[in-house]
Formats: sequence, C-alpha cells, structure tokens
Amino acid sequence: MIRKKKIGERKFLSERMHIISLYHPIKVTFGNGCIRELKTDLLNTGLKKLFIVTFKEILPLINTLLEDLRDLDIHPEIDLSIRKEPSYNDLTRILDYARTADAGIVIGIGGGSVLDVAKLVAAQLKNNQSLDQIVGINNLKSRDVMLICIPTTSGTGSEVSPNAILMDEREHLKKGFISPWLVPDYVYVDPELTFSVPPAITAATGLDAFTHCLEAYTNNFSHPLVDTFALEGIRLIYNNLLTAVKNGKDSQARANLSLASFYGGMCLGPVNTAAIHALSYPLGSEFDIAHGLSNALLLPYVIEFNLPNAATRYADIGRVMGIQNARSDKIIALECIVKIKKLIRDCGLPGRLSDEGIPEDAINRMAESAMKIQRLLRNNPREITLEDIKGIYLKAF
Repeated sequence: MIRKKKIGERKFLSERMHIISLYHPIKVTFGNGCIRELKTDLLNTGLKKLFIVTFKEILPLINTLLEDLRDLDIHPEIDLSIRKEPSYNDLTRILDYARTADAGIVIGIGGGSVLDVAKLVAAQLKNNQSLDQIVGINNLKSRDVMLICIPTTSGTGSEVSPNAILMDEREHLKKGFISPWLVPDYVYVDPELTFSVPPAITAATGLDAFTHCLEAYTNNFSHPLVDTFALEGIRLIYNNLLTAVKNGKDSQARANLSLASFYGGMCLGPVNTAAIHALSYPLGSEFDIAHGLSNALLLPYVIEFNLPNAATRYADIGRVMGIQNARSDKIIALECIVKIKKLIRDCGLPGRLSDEGIPEDAINRMAESAMKIQRLLRNNPREITLEDIKGIYLKAF
C-alpha cells in the first residue's frame, strides 16, 4: 500500500510539478498614478461606448480620468449601486442597465465586489448562457466585451484572478464563477487609489490577500510556480499591513500591499483557496460580515486544524514572517499561528465569532452551508468533515 504523503513531507519539486495553467491579462500597468495611462489605451481601442462599475466614494479619485474621457468625446454610463458583496439580483439589475449603454468596454474600479460584478457584466453582456449555466469551474464559454479592472483595495486580487463570487439568494449561498474568460484584458494597479481606504478595511482586505497566499501554499494542489507568488505575498503583507493600517498614506507600504494582493490573485486560478474560505462564506451570507474579516476570524483556527498534515509548509510561512526558531517545523508553525493572531489583534480586528454577534446556535447550520463548498474543501491539506467544521467554528467562537 502506498502511503499518501503529507504536504510537509514533500522533498522534491518534481513531486509537485503537475500540470497547471496561468492566465494573464494582456497588459498589467503598476505604479502610483498609472491610472492616467488608461486614456491612451482606451484611445487605441477605437471604442467609444463604456460602462463603468464603481461606487460613489471613488468618484473624487477618478475625476481626472472622467475629464480625460470627456475630452475624447467618451461619456460612459456609470453604475454606483454595489455597496456590499453582490448577489444574483444585483448582477441582473446592473446587466439590464449595461445593455442600454451598448458598451464595447466594461471597466471595474473598486474593491473585490465591484470588480467581480464588472467581470460578470462583461462576460454576460453578449452571452446567451444563463448565470446558472456558467456557475462553477470552466462553464463560461466566451466573452465578447473588453474588460478592464482597476483595484482600489489591496485584498481580493480579483483584478488578475479568473474568479468571481455572487450570493445566490434562492439558496442563501455564495457561489463561485471560475473561468479564464473572467481574467481582465487590461489591469491598472495604482497604489494611490488605496491611500484613502479606512484602517479597518485596510486590515480586513490585507488579511484576505494573506489568506489567498497562505491557502495556496498549503494547498493539496500547491505548485512551485505558484509558491513563488504565495510566499512573497505573505512576506509583503506581514511586513507592511500594520504600517498601512496606522498610516494609510505610507506610499511604500501601500505599494507593497498592492503588489501582494496582485500575487494573491495570481494564486487563485491555478491553485485557489481551501477551508478558510469555505468556512468564511456562511459568515458573509448569513450575517453580512465582510469577506476579509470573515477570513481573519477563522484563519488561526483552520491552521491549527490543518497543522498535523502541513507543519513543514506552515513552518516555511513562519520563516518568511521572520521566525528564526530552528527546533522543529511544528514549533515554528505554532509560533506562526501566534504571530498571525497578534497581527490580527494589532490591526484592530476582532478575534472571535462572538465579537461579531454570531450566536453559538448558528454553528450547526453554518457548518452545513460550509460543507457544500466542496470545490474549496477538496483543496484543504487535511480532510475535513461536518463535525470538524463545527469544532473549528466552536473554537473560533
């Protein structure tokens, strides 16, 4: 009988050299003020009809861009309605609006929710597939509308990922749409757009990106090509998040977080996340807790559960975070959990489900909902049962 190896026991790169595919935008532009280059790129497309998905607070940051567009005789239709994690109904309503614009380009400017909506609007504007037909992995067959994404937070990495998430109100469940057609054509990562993000949102979105990287590195389907993005993303977030929380206008910290978020997004397509994200979904769908905060609340407790199967991989993460203890991988991994808990606390985020008003009697139904997210749970380095999930929620309570 061949014993299945734990992730931490893998000794040769070749053992993880299974086939993966990375999908990149046509062009990625990164740097302070780089959004100004959008004008030239739009001019080169020859397209005049745009549809922009953003939100009201962003408008002052893109006034110059909008003026540039008017100078080019481009007057985009703008939707400002996404205020929280989007639903099927939200997308249907915005699609109806977008169709009246007859746009050849869809631009998303905002956090992950805005970018996810923009991606799906671009995909569905001229697509005869229904949402139910494209939900899941690789079910979207094409996209005929140009897509541009501009993140204003450093968290989801949606600007470079093939993923989008919507709440299905009928089942009260978050659902994932994963397809290469959801990777944008053009991406502009302008750290200046993140300067005004409030401390709590900076912390939560940063820990979301941290979780993307951590779960990619400790994944059943981890890969050396993605490991590079994951470890560097973890290092950048650990060393810069608290600085940005304390001083949102620290240019270097913001740039490093934008880069780390980008790296986290690059992890999502070929490897994706695991149990932390699966367990976080019911917190958002039932209690309206923001996605990044949901991940932060569960992060240390899922690591504790996974530790027996992935101590060496978590120890690698601990070393990237500066832990020098050489006694054993398990000890370094345990210290890693302590440092993550401290980072969450130092950033001013709550550490317990009860801190967010989640009642203990919700644990059973949340566990049943989380158990449905098998596309992520199958990635987890330790097999996880319904009772295991209940136990993790109880520890996090």
